[in-house]
Amino acid sequence: MDIVSQLQEQVNAMALLAMNTFGTLQRDAPPVRLSPNYPEPTANASEETIGAEYPKTMSAALVEAAKKFDVLVTALPLSSEEAQLKRIAELQEENKAVGLELEKQLEAAEKELKQVQELFNQAADNCLNLKKTD
Repeated sequence: MDIVSQLQEQVNAMALLAMNTFGTLQRDAPPVRLSPNYPEPTANASEETIGAEYPKTMSAALVEAAKKFDVLVTALPLSSEEAQLKRIAELQEENKAVGLELEKQLEAAEKELKQVQELFNQAADNCLNLKKTD
């Protein structure tokens, strides 16, 4: 797997960790009074609130994922703008050559398809003509 794909996967993993952490905190956090104008919130006795260790565990996992991301970023190859432009030009030329080859193959496939269709039509006509003579 290339480095960019690994970076994308690491970003997805970090986003998933953050989403799960925030969602769990939102779901399990005890109610808090927003303002003195509001009544004191009542705690739902059937729901347990999160322990003090869970946020620390999830924070550590998120920090670890961020560190892995940083390692991947430092592993990216550094090159000058000129080298990047040269590589882009090379890739465009390669893409153009592959595109021409694909066009040739498509034309050959379309020609072959027409031949097969003509043969099929001839075979179908021959079968119909044989049945008429019976």
